[in-house]
Formats: sequence, structure tokens, C-alpha cells
Amino acid sequence: MSEFSLTLNEDQQQIQKWVHDFAESVVRPAAEEWDEKEEFPWPIVEEAAKIGLYSFDFFAQSSLGDPSGLTLPVALEELFWGDAGIGLAIFGSGLAAAGIAGTGTPEQVMEWVPQCFGTADQIQLGAFCVSEPDAGSDVSSLKTRAVYDEANDEWVLNGTKAWITNGGIADVHVVVAAVDPALKGRGQASFIVPPGTKGISQGQKYKKHGIRASHTAEVVLDDVRVPGSLLLGGKEKLDEKLARARDQQKTGAKQPAMATFEATRPAVAAMAIGIARAAYEYALDYAKERRAFGKAIIENQAISFMLADMATEIDAARLLVHRAAWLSRNGGYTNAEGSMSKLKAGRVAVWATERAIQILGGYGYTREYPVERFHRDAKIYDIFEGTEQIQQLVIARAISGLRVE
Repeated sequence: MSEFSLTLNEDQQQIQKWVHDFAESVVRPAAEEWDEKEEFPWPIVEEAAKIGLYSFDFFAQSSLGDPSGLTLPVALEELFWGDAGIGLAIFGSGLAAAGIAGTGTPEQVMEWVPQCFGTADQIQLGAFCVSEPDAGSDVSSLKTRAVYDEANDEWVLNGTKAWITNGGIADVHVVVAAVDPALKGRGQASFIVPPGTKGISQGQKYKKHGIRASHTAEVVLDDVRVPGSLLLGGKEKLDEKLARARDQQKTGAKQPAMATFEATRPAVAAMAIGIARAAYEYALDYAKERRAFGKAIIENQAISFMLADMATEIDAARLLVHRAAWLSRNGGYTNAEGSMSKLKAGRVAVWATERAIQILGGYGYTREYPVERFHRDAKIYDIFEGTEQIQQLVIARAISGLRVE
């Protein structure tokens, strides 16, 4: 077990500076352009791949190989300080990789996680496909079906996935589907859909309020056939889980989607903190320079107290994230700490970016200044990978020990 420390080790400090320098020199200067274009920022992802930031090696080092759990949140905060849309374009594949790593066999992990990233010379993308048009927060009600064709040892997938990061443009799609709909969440499994598989296509691409450089679209599955070997975890394990569920026994296994989201919540929360910190730092610099009534506006309590609250809330959220990230690698959550970190960080990001606009006044409401983009980007952190209300529900169940509905 790793000891919990508030001080980053030397390697983590070096990674923090490395990612910050990339965010400052490459990501920030390109942020406005790709937000306006609303296109996937291939040139920026290529730059990230060249330095090894977009790579299987970095994913493994920062996520799978870090006993403290802090390296990935630290890196994500710095990258998303640069820009959230571009940051999600760079790290969106990590969710698919986490889905495979969380429920796959060791052989599946070693074969397919690297393919979510490709190489610096041939970049590949991954997509984690859970949500559906009528099943967002309620992941137990997925309509996408997976039917086993025993004669050919293949699974046949049919359905439509919604709100999928990298959906349709990814090389590797990880799809969560219902094998036995009557069992709801306990009757689901995850499947790898390899590059070039027939029957998988992109549906509508969403025009979003924020994180516009990140590609978000529907994924349509029309008689998609995947080999039996691409059922994550294997058929024997799935059959045992389904048999226990049908006998109304506790399976001990989480829904595939929820297991992935639970593991990634501190990382997603760290993204939100990066946005909040960017807004706070911009507003702080502005308040020192902007003069009104003969003095810098930061000399007015109305402004300085807002900034004091922003600094305090951001630090508080970061501490929750670091605690949750450490716990996720050292014994697990005891009181829904992952959800606590995501809930707090999302709220702080939305609030802090709104305060930044207030400090800049009319200028903050224009696109000439980045704080309006920070605000648009922040809102999704109250929504995706578990809404604010879903996090509250998870926490309420944890602290009460009851099935709060």
C-alpha cells in the first residue's frame, strides 16, 4: 500500500511540469481556433503523440502503474488548464482503455488497450459506448442487445449509443450491451468492436455548448458481429454471473459501465479542477491589472473576496480528488469518495468560471476573453459520467446503507 502524502514525488512533479509546458505552449494557443471549428484537433493530438503524452505507455505509467493514484489526476489538471475540449480529445481514448482494463482478461488488456492509442506514426482512437438516447443516467435500462451465435462463436450487437466521445471516428469501440435484459444491470456485458468491423457507423454528431474540440456522436450498431474472444472477461465468467443473478444471488460484480465510471471519477474531477484553476488564475491576473475608481479592482473587497473564495474552493476540491484517487488504488472507497470528488469538482468548476466572468464584467461575456469558454466547458462536469444528482444518490446510498431511490 502506498502512503498518502500531500507532497508529489519527484517523478510526479516532473510530469506535472511536462504536461503544463505542453498545455501552455501547444494547447492554449490553439484552444479558441478548435472551439470555433468544432472539429477533432488532429494536429494537436499528433503533437501529444510525438512527445508521448498520447500513448499507451503514458496511460500505463500514469494510470495502471502508479500505486499512489495521483499521477493521472495531476497530469489531467494541467492539460485541462490548457483547454478542456482539446484535453478531452487527447484523453478521450483513456475511457475505452479503462473499460478494457477494468473488466478484460490480462490477455485482452495487453492486446487491446495499446490499440486504443496506436503509435506516434499511426494514431488510433478508442471510444467507450454506454449511454443511449433513452438511457443516460439509468444505465440499467440499455436497449442495445448482444445475442450469442453459438454456431459461429460470435456475438451479434444491435442498437444505438448516444453522447459517445470519439464515437464513430474511433478505431476501437468498447460497447456495453444487454445480454439478458430481464436482469437489467446484472445482465450486461462489454464487448470490443475492432477496427473495420462491418455494421458499426457514426450517427449524428452533436453540436455542443462546450468542449467543442472533442468529437461527440451517436454510434449505430446494425448486426455487428464480433468474435466470442472479444467479450470482455470471457464467456465462462459471464455465464457464472448470469446464473447467480437468475438465482437472485448477489453476483459481487458491478455493472460494467458503473465499474468503469467509478474508477475514472477522480480523473474526471481533476479535469474540472483544471478548468476552474484556469478561470481563477485569469481572473486574478485581470483583477490586478484592471483599474477602476483610481485603483486596481482587486483592492476592492467585493473582488478580492470572490477570488479568495475561488482559491479556497479549488483547493478543497483538489484535496477530495487526491484522496479519492489514492483510495481507488489503496483499498478502495469506503464512503463513495470518488463520487464526492466528482460532485464537488463539477460544482466548483461551474461556480468558479461564473465568478470569473463576473470579475471581468462585460468583457468576460465576450469571446475576446477565454473565461466564457471556460464557463461553457465547465458545465458538462455536472452532467457526464454521472450527473450531479447521480453522484448525490451514490453518496446517499453509501452513507445510509440503504437503497435510496
